[in-house]
Amino acid sequence: MSALPEGNAIVYCDGGFGTPNGKTAHGLVRFTRRYRVMSVISARHAGADAGEVLDGRSNGIPLVANLAHAISRAEADAAPATHLVIGLAPDGGRLPPEARRVVADAIRAGLHVDSGLHDFLSEDDEFAALARANGVRLRDVRKPPPRDQLHFFSGKIEQVTAQRIAVLGTDSAIGKRTTAVKLVEAFEQAGMPAELVGTGQTSWMQGVRYGLILDSLINDFVAGEIEHAVWSAWEEADPRVIVLEGQGSLMNPAYPGGFELLAAGRPHAVVLQHAPARKEYDGFPGYPLHALGQQIQAIEIVSGRPVVAITINHENMKPEQTRAACQSIAHQTGLETFDVLLDGALVLAQSLARMLAISDEKR
Repeated sequence: MSALPEGNAIVYCDGGFGTPNGKTAHGLVRFTRRYRVMSVISARHAGADAGEVLDGRSNGIPLVANLAHAISRAEADAAPATHLVIGLAPDGGRLPPEARRVVADAIRAGLHVDSGLHDFLSEDDEFAALARANGVRLRDVRKPPPRDQLHFFSGKIEQVTAQRIAVLGTDSAIGKRTTAVKLVEAFEQAGMPAELVGTGQTSWMQGVRYGLILDSLINDFVAGEIEHAVWSAWEEADPRVIVLEGQGSLMNPAYPGGFELLAAGRPHAVVLQHAPARKEYDGFPGYPLHALGQQIQAIEIVSGRPVVAITINHENMKPEQTRAACQSIAHQTGLETFDVLLDGALVLAQSLARMLAISDEKR
């Protein structure tokens, strides 16, 4: 990994900030090692603080109306922008037509462009020519890696002595990655060395040390890449616990995911992220979310491992409603239930440590 941070980033999220389609920008606003985030482009929220809009807590990252304002603001702060990062994560991963002008203007302004979309900017003739003319890099995070660099499942996961916890979800874009990051931070705070294995483009943009971009891989190598990332984290960093970031959900009609982590990552326990106010699968009206109890049962049948806690995404809920939902879910499932954005993840980490006998002792 190159030295981090790599530079000063403007995050493009116009039309998506504060919605599930803005989850990449949300992740970068909350945490990233890879960039210094200077601002987020979101005309609807221009003038506001990104942390205040997202989590009700100011974090000093401004929301701005357009690219020109973002560039001038960074220059005024004596931290000129070096990157434009696409913070949108729309269904299908396509670059919106209205974003093309912003990307072209960023290239002309001498900014490197990082994108986690399925539309590869480096293969777009217009963008590639502009990048060559302006001496900048177009980096497509979801571009599949060369096949000779990929790993096939070997069984070396059985060497890993660290306790493994998978953070899965009842839907896509529901907060699995954020909970996983918070959980790793909490284990570290409690004195238990931990590593995150990231599985998506946003984790890469956040600078995760170990991971893969699951939906860019050929299916034959998915299990092997998961195994290799987990094994590498254990072998190199010697953590007591490894947290695996989930993708999609087992029953999501468009983004079925989690099977791979359960089969290849072989977690000892699962934390399940859920949005109580969400009634239908993200982006698919008419497809009702399967009941929480049914989703727990499916995970446990597939993995043979227990779901040990529920974590809450409080979208479209007030704090008092979230507290009531946590109590209701805990009563319904018999599982401890947490909102890690409201309350932090330390109590959850301590509870998991007791359940799984995780300590800070060396192997």
